[in-house]
Amino acid sequence: MSTANGLTIVNCAVFDGESEELLDGPVHVTDGVITAVGGAAPAAGQVIDARGGTVIPGLIDAHFHAYAIGFDMLALDWAPRSYVTLAGARRLTAALARGFTTVRDPSGGDHGLARAIGEGLLPSPRYLYTGPGLSQTGGHVDPRGDSDTCAGHGHIGEVVDGVDALRRAVRERFRQGAHAIKIMTSGGVVSQIDPLRVPQYSAEEVRAVCEEAGRRGSYVAAHAYSPEAILHSVENGVRSIEHGNLLDAGTAAVMAARGAYLVPTLAAYDAMDRRGAAYGMSPVSKAKNLEVLNAGRRAIEHARVAGVPIGLGSDLVGELEDEQLAALRLHVEVEGVYHALTSATSVNADLLMRPDLGRVKAGSPADLLILPGDPFQQPSLLWEQSEGRTVIQAGRRLGSHA
Repeated sequence: MSTANGLTIVNCAVFDGESEELLDGPVHVTDGVITAVGGAAPAAGQVIDARGGTVIPGLIDAHFHAYAIGFDMLALDWAPRSYVTLAGARRLTAALARGFTTVRDPSGGDHGLARAIGEGLLPSPRYLYTGPGLSQTGGHVDPRGDSDTCAGHGHIGEVVDGVDALRRAVRERFRQGAHAIKIMTSGGVVSQIDPLRVPQYSAEEVRAVCEEAGRRGSYVAAHAYSPEAILHSVENGVRSIEHGNLLDAGTAAVMAARGAYLVPTLAAYDAMDRRGAAYGMSPVSKAKNLEVLNAGRRAIEHARVAGVPIGLGSDLVGELEDEQLAALRLHVEVEGVYHALTSATSVNADLLMRPDLGRVKAGSPADLLILPGDPFQQPSLLWEQSEGRTVIQAGRRLGSHA
């Protein structure tokens, strides 16, 4: 990894994360920060010849689970934290190599992993985590199913009921450095006993979580599929709806009025449909997945018409993580290259309250991805790990053929 203070990328076009038209390069970087786009190249420093390629912002995955190393939630809960952390570190390193320079981990992560990343102990995207997601008893990420096991506080989720207990749990997460808070307000695909559509947590409980997050200048992301669960979430203060596959037009209008974001995770359902059974996905989960698979595309269309900001996430579990870039392919199929790219860059950055990220502009960290061509003319460049694809994080080149 190169560590030169000065870096210039020449012979390139630039997608700045917002504009529909490509800009002219070069891109100038000093001490890991973009100093200018366009203009003459400096006399000294490292130079990367993009050979007619395109510089885009480093990709942001707003729904990435470092600790989701398998489908069996109960087995995952009982796995040693040391093992789960090492496996999660490998998932993060692989994500960076694909061009994801920032990830948000809703339902997972902790201050130890974040500290290791911050100290450079492993190659990793910028890592923003929530800690274990909050679930009601019998809700999504309550791994116990109908068994009598005493598990309920694991690597992905924690069962917490009641307003006072939830306030304490939120405060504890922020004490340990959480970026935001994750709650479960509907059933899920992988969980066994909770129906997809039924809202979870009471209005008082959701409001308490959102109030605590708001006092910290942060926000709440909610796992929610159905219109009922989405309304229950945003009307009580939730800012980010994760998945949202069953969203309808009326609910999308409410989301827009409340300033809520939608983070679709199409890659997860597509991958589980094709490969889930081979990795032990249960018949119950397969049936739920089929229900939401095609609906997710319509949800994006409803959100776009209503004016809801649309981000992008992968949400891939276990061995399915290798399909992370498919999130871009599937989003392009629904909305085209421009919207897919803004979702994975500037929109996700705004969702994360990090407007300095997701853009190629002066003053932003030099988290960049060089593609060997024009993605607007050849969209497959976004998801194919081809020769000439180069990842740059904070002005440091990770290498080509990532």
